Amino acid sequence: MISPGVRILAAKRVSIGDACMFGHGAYITDSDWHGIYDRTEVVGSPKEVVLEKNVWIGDSAIVCKGVTIGENSIIGAGSVVTKDVPKNSVYAGNPAKLVKELDEGEFVSRESFFSDPKKLADDFDMLDRYTLAKNSTFSWIKSLIFRDKSH
Repeated sequence: MISPGVRILAAKRVSIGDACMFGHGAYITDSDWHGIYDRTEVVGSPKEVVLEKNVWIGDSAIVCKGVTIGENSIIGAGSVVTKDVPKNSVYAGNPAKLVKELDEGEFVSRESFFSDPKKLADDFDMLDRYTLAKNSTFSWIKSLIFRDKSH
């Protein structure tokens, strides 16, 4: 899942595992895009970024060059990740630090959400029926005649 405003920039390589999620405005880069002292150095010194399976990068988080984020880990919104993140952990802040270690239990990822398309369609149908249960043709006609003018 890639939300609007996500930027993934690679001068060398950014590897993204299955079922990763990127919040709005997340930024992943494997380079500084110029040297520290020689700012005309076009790419600086790129270092690969690796996001393992089922990683979740929060809104507006930044993952810097050379970082590996382990499987099932979460990066909090607005965090700046400059060092490797072990698997099954939550990191947040600037610079990002360990907030919580996650249980080794079975994780449910977006990948599993789509594993049974028939069940998914049935679940959405059931949700629609529940949400629209009180709707009727009469209430629709009434809403056309007696419009709520306060909006």
